[in-house]
Amino acid sequence: MKLIKIAFKSALNRKVSLSLAIFSIAISILLLLGVDTLRKQAKNNFLNTISQTDLIVGARSSPTNLLLYSVFHIGNATNNVSYASYQDIIASKKVKWSVPISLGDSHRGFRVMGTNGDYFRYYRYANGQNLAFQHGTAFSGVYDAVVGIDVAQSLNYQLNDEITLSHGIVATKYGEHADKPFRIVGILQKTGTPVDRTVMISLQGIEAIHIDWQSGTRSSLRISAEQALKMGLQPKNITAFMLGLSNRIEIFQLKRKINDYAKEPLLAIMPGSTLAYLWQTLGQFEKILMAISALVLLAGLIGLLIALLTTLNERRREMAVLRAVGAHTYHVIILFMLEAMLVVIVGCLVGIALLYGLQSIMQPIIAQNYGIYLHAQWPDTMQIIFLGLVLMLAMLLSLIPGVIAYKRSLQDGLMVKI
Repeated sequence: MKLIKIAFKSALNRKVSLSLAIFSIAISILLLLGVDTLRKQAKNNFLNTISQTDLIVGARSSPTNLLLYSVFHIGNATNNVSYASYQDIIASKKVKWSVPISLGDSHRGFRVMGTNGDYFRYYRYANGQNLAFQHGTAFSGVYDAVVGIDVAQSLNYQLNDEITLSHGIVATKYGEHADKPFRIVGILQKTGTPVDRTVMISLQGIEAIHIDWQSGTRSSLRISAEQALKMGLQPKNITAFMLGLSNRIEIFQLKRKINDYAKEPLLAIMPGSTLAYLWQTLGQFEKILMAISALVLLAGLIGLLIALLTTLNERRREMAVLRAVGAHTYHVIILFMLEAMLVVIVGCLVGIALLYGLQSIMQPIIAQNYGIYLHAQWPDTMQIIFLGLVLMLAMLLSLIPGVIAYKRSLQDGLMVKI
């Protein structure tokens, strides 16, 4: 206890230099834990983009490509799936529910997705959460549209606003479906998934806007919105579809059957395993961020070592007095270790407090712009191990000035002139 009091009072006499060391450690801890927290919660959001969907089926390509365009709406499909094949596969007794997806159009930079009412009933994200409406309801008419919250906020849309869609991902004045406007009937609540940046319409709506188009261009035949309603709007092709099975044990059996489908080349993937694989390919960025954070932390600890070393000359009489009154070798060394522990513990506490403060401030901003929800929580086991390693490393570094101070105290005695 006496050594602790001596260490505390000695630290107070050098509060300016040690305060800078504490600040350096706090910033290092803030960066280290902040990057680790952001990495873990980003991974959690990524893996929970789609939940409780057993299979995603599309034209044969790579599993990653199928996942990217069907779930994240990134890129394009290599081919479409015939609607007849879709109906044939979902007729299986193994299939409990299905959700068709038709992509290829856009609205002012946001992707348009054609589907049916089952999308709002069966799509799940974040460990089983279902889609909920902030305003309005699901579409029921051919020219009804539901928009994600990011679409509504970015374009300042309200219920009953009229919008027009564009052919293709890049909007051009020649590709706009201006003759068939849609009415917004629903705005979804925030999900933190690509759903927030999507305009959803019915499959019949997709057929209606393309009924007078051929090979990606508008034909000379002009069919009005009212005339299109009277025509057969049964889809001929879709981009992909999601499946939920009655018994999850049969996933591999149905997956193999779809991959060997004779009528057309199809690919079935399990979204959970494909998401995990895709995240692993992005894992190098995680390691780089953690390496940078570790280097910053090492710089902070070196700053602490420098702060202790630069005060050695000022403390030569202090060490000599301690030795004269009977302090042993280990007392001098422990004194420096206690000071290093004090600086690191206070630095860690300040760093954690800064982390929680920044999380509370940045949480709505990050959620709105990046769809990542930062939940304030106590440090997990791995982060506590990090903090323990930081404390041990600081104690090891404190041995250097401790040993130097001890050797000098033997030489100086009580006759040191400062």
